[in-house]
Amino acid sequence: MMKYLLAIAVALAGTLGLAGCASRAQTVGTVGGAAAGGAVGSAVTGGSTIGTVGGAAAGGIIGDQLGKEYDKRHP
Repeated sequence: MMKYLLAIAVALAGTLGLAGCASRAQTVGTVGGAAAGGAVGSAVTGGSTIGTVGGAAAGGIIGDQLGKEYDKRHP
């Protein structure tokens, strides 16, 4: 359990660093995507650290892109 929480914390810390210069929509999308992606990655791989971090990274990227699209549509 501790390994899982540490992986989530590391993934979210990296995501917050990347989202620091983004708009509010991008930041919310990135952080939300990373959290959801980490949870899904962990569930799919049975709690694997690599699955959790990989899911968080993929979710963060997807959330960031969705935030950019939201900003384009809502100036």
